[in-house]
Amino acid sequence: MDTTLLKFSLPALLALAISTAPAAAVEQNCRFIQAKPERESCYRHQEDELAAKRKPAPPRESTTLESLKQMRQDDDAVYRSINNICRGC
Repeated sequence: MDTTLLKFSLPALLALAISTAPAAAVEQNCRFIQAKPERESCYRHQEDELAAKRKPAPPRESTTLESLKQMRQDDDAVYRSINNICRGC
């Protein structure tokens, strides 16, 4: 049973290690560029990519507004049904 676990875990760990290495290399390749303007443009490009990844999702105002409208309609229906209750018949 231990050999079966080793057979599957070793290739999985190897694939994980290989897939994470290029991401780190992309971030560090700018410092090896000799020309200063090209190196700075590389850094700016990386900053833009990171900012795009970190950008929060836009707020979902349309769904919030729709849910508020639906809640208001439900409240109106409840109020109408309450007012039709005979009090003291």
